Order: sequence, then structure tokens, then C-alpha cells
Amino acid sequence: MIGGMGMPELIVILVIVLVIFGAGKLPEIGAGLGKGIKNFKKATQEPLDLPEEKSERTEAATDTKEKTG
Repeated sequence: MIGGMGMPELIVILVIVLVIFGAGKLPEIGAGLGKGIKNFKKATQEPLDLPEEKSERTEAATDTKEKTG
């Protein structure tokens, strides 16, 4: 049971999706949905890379290169 929905409700939803989009589009829709979920999980697990921190790191790396070379 997903969020209060049982198997009969899921089957009705699948039939409605089949009628609206057609059987040929389902693989594309599934692939797009899978990629979206994958990207969302990746984005929520990665540390936040703020622009200010990024520029500070770039400046620090540039300063280090200038001093050593």
C-alpha cells in the first residue's frame, strides 16, 4: 500500500496513463521519471556549493599557485 492506495487504485491510474499517453510513450516517461528521481537524490546528498565559497576556493588556489610558481 502506497500512501493509502492499494493495488486496484494503482491499476486504475496505470490504465488512465496508458489511455492518455499511449503504450509507446511509457518507456520514455519512465526513463525521464527515473532520471529525475536520480538527479533529485544526487542533489539532496551533495554538499551545498555556494558561489561565495567557490570563488574563495578559486582565489585561494590562484594565490597558492602564484606563491609557488
